[in-house]
Amino acid sequence: MIQGQQRHAETLRAWQLAILRFAVTIDNADRLAVMAIANEIDRLGLQRAGKPDFSFFRRTSAELCAAIPGPHEPTSAVLRQYLACIEDDRLKRAFAAAIEANQPEVSHAGKPVNGLWKGLPSRTNH
Repeated sequence: MIQGQQRHAETLRAWQLAILRFAVTIDNADRLAVMAIANEIDRLGLQRAGKPDFSFFRRTSAELCAAIPGPHEPTSAVLRQYLACIEDDRLKRAFAAAIEANQPEVSHAGKPVNGLWKGLPSRTNH
């Protein structure tokens, strides 16, 4: 049972990375890869749910691939919703950059970094 869950998690991760790759390349081969992985995940869901019409990942993939904007287009609600669901911070930042979504700045906890280099010799002194 644990191995099945691990396989499902790995397949889900592969799907997310395939979406990221498509967002970067906008290549039809990468879109087809997204759809192939989505189809595989839906088949796994079909085995668990027992519903012959289980197509969540195929439908979601088609919506995401259709919504991935060209340069300078505003980010769609579909993409923002998907972005909000990504748990891995690195993947979230990479996808946001690929779709040119404005991400909130990472706040630095504690003291401001204005005086970070204070007291260090400048490079011109070497």
